[in-house]
Amino acid sequence: MRDEYLEPAPVSEIEQSDEAGLRPRHLAEFVGQRELKEHLTIVLEAAKRRGQPADHLLLAGPPGLGKTSMAGIVAAEMNVHLHITSGPALERAGDLAAILTKLDEGEVLFIDEIHRLSRAVEEILYPAMEDFQLDIVVGKGPAASSIRLTLPKFTLIGATTRTGMITGPLRDRFGLVARLDYYADDELQAIVLRAAGILRVTIDTDGAWEIARRSRGTPRIANRLLRRVRDYAEVRGDGTINEATAQAGLKLFGVDGRGLDKVDRAILTAMCRQFGGGPVGLTTLAISVGEQPETVEDMYEPFLIQQGMIARTPRGRIAMPSAWAHLGLAMPADTNTAASLFE
Repeated sequence: MRDEYLEPAPVSEIEQSDEAGLRPRHLAEFVGQRELKEHLTIVLEAAKRRGQPADHLLLAGPPGLGKTSMAGIVAAEMNVHLHITSGPALERAGDLAAILTKLDEGEVLFIDEIHRLSRAVEEILYPAMEDFQLDIVVGKGPAASSIRLTLPKFTLIGATTRTGMITGPLRDRFGLVARLDYYADDELQAIVLRAAGILRVTIDTDGAWEIARRSRGTPRIANRLLRRVRDYAEVRGDGTINEATAQAGLKLFGVDGRGLDKVDRAILTAMCRQFGGGPVGLTTLAISVGEQPETVEDMYEPFLIQQGMIARTPRGRIAMPSAWAHLGLAMPADTNTAASLFE
């Protein structure tokens, strides 16, 4: 019998497939975000009783908290198809028009990073959301004319990581604006246990808790850490994840007891060792760790600030006492972390 060789899929595709398989499909399966779940339960049930599509929804919050999953849940609860696109992908008004004209009655359109829509695309979205009408300009110059098309009633779900960049006219057209919050450790533990069941990973509650408490309040990170610890357990152990296995696996992959990774620790080390605790400017700090300023500001700083390890001041970033303690360094007596830095 001839052996057949199948080329493996790229890692990114495997990860995306794994992530999609772990997403809950109904509100009852969604862990956390209790207030949002209650609001959606009422909104969706009312829409179903009226036989109408649900109101447009705007979901805001940091990456990885379940905005895409929630869009899929809305579509599943309303028993309609979900169409997914993103703000940067809609470069021209015609791109959005092509998607809107293909929607069927009641379907859900999900636009990720909706704050990055161009002005031209956003303008034609207004009548589509309010009146379910689409204005198309045919021709150019003096011969140009406008045609108004009637669209089927649909539900638009927008997701954004930067609520402040959403324009007022667009935000006001959403029937429900909700913010997803970071998850508590016990909620993340439940998410890890659920994901382990789907992935057929043997894990106990202590192992799940160890992963959950290092997941930075984010389900996406919890699922990623679970997969890495699963790999460690299969290669270095018997495939079972307990507290000791989780601790060893996370240590190997550079995630410490506070959930900080290699770049987090590099930022703290640079601030404390190279700049004496600060203040130090964002650009200088980013160059010292080999990252872009936007990456440091958007991906790493928020968690470090929440943990009370760094602070932003008018003069720059400063390392707080907990940062020195986490690195095991003695805090200099003359360090510039006085309250005057915030003035």
